[in-house]
Amino acid sequence: MNKATKQISKLFAAMALAGVASYSVAADTIKIALAGPVTGAVAQYGEMQFIGAKMAIDQINKAGGVNGAQLEGVVYDDACDPKQAVAVANKIVNDGVHYVVGHLCSSSTQPASDIYEDEGILMITAASTSPDITSRGYQLVFRTIGLDSLQGPTAGNFIADHIKPKAVAVIHDKQQYGEGIATAVKQTLEAKGVKVPLFEGINAGDKDFSTIVAKLKQSGVDFVYYGGYHPELGLLLRQSAEKGLKVRFMGPEGVGNKELSAIAGPASEGLLVTLPKSFDQDPKNQALVEAFKAKNEDPSGPFVFPAYAAVQVIAEGIKKAGADDTAKVAAALRANTFETPTGALAFDEKGDLKDFSFVVYEWHKDGTKTEAK
Repeated sequence: MNKATKQISKLFAAMALAGVASYSVAADTIKIALAGPVTGAVAQYGEMQFIGAKMAIDQINKAGGVNGAQLEGVVYDDACDPKQAVAVANKIVNDGVHYVVGHLCSSSTQPASDIYEDEGILMITAASTSPDITSRGYQLVFRTIGLDSLQGPTAGNFIADHIKPKAVAVIHDKQQYGEGIATAVKQTLEAKGVKVPLFEGINAGDKDFSTIVAKLKQSGVDFVYYGGYHPELGLLLRQSAEKGLKVRFMGPEGVGNKELSAIAGPASEGLLVTLPKSFDQDPKNQALVEAFKAKNEDPSGPFVFPAYAAVQVIAEGIKKAGADDTAKVAAALRANTFETPTGALAFDEKGDLKDFSFVVYEWHKDGTKTEAK
């Protein structure tokens, strides 16, 4: 980013629509930006990220903080929109914040991370799964969740080995995350010898899916994989059931939201979903689960614990670096293993976790899930 571009970016930041709210204040603080959707169609996922990060901040501060300083979380709303994410990233730069937990949607995280890397800000996303985010040789970009290149094969192999369909339709929302995961699933299925006669995109935000449902019926497929988020899949499930399309669906962690069942109703029963492990069910995390429940917060969302872990490794990275210096903290993150509620986390040179597992769950119409067999 050249000087002229920086000036334009900072001017754009001044016009940003992003809402900003401070979570906690202390005299001597280390600020962490919590960037993600407060508003918009996937704000539920943003809430998962925010409650996980805020809980970590609260517990770390109660335990004495970091090198004598308290953590301060500042929420920035990017509405899961790439342009607003760029505005948010520039505002974070202007606000003098050196650490970011976020963003959530891959299409927002990638352009924002360009700015953070250029400006010396360390970012850890707890939700963005696109491999492109960490494939550019950046030193200050990390994540505490797995990649679509892992999640896609997990889904594709389960479909081929356990469902054993004759033909699969793969649908996506034409966005970086949705199309990326859908492509990974398609490639896995075809490598396993499963036919994929239909690979097609719909538009995020659409409400009427009668055309794609008709194509699905005509194609003769007996299974459908959808790459994208829950608002569109919920409608697609409901409208498919209404029009008599009797096939099973599967989706990624972006559809694993209780709101899906509110949209789809009974049609959500039996949906297959790849998600991070249910960290809230791990006995070692029960005290933390109770802490969430005491605040009337739901700890079961897929991004709650990865967001908690993101704050935790930033705090421990600062301690191990011995200084609030993002380059030194990044080096400490790559050089150490961190014990977190999501397990022992170690980062590779790209900033990705060396070990992460996605699990296939069966979704139920009441918004609950059970591990698929």
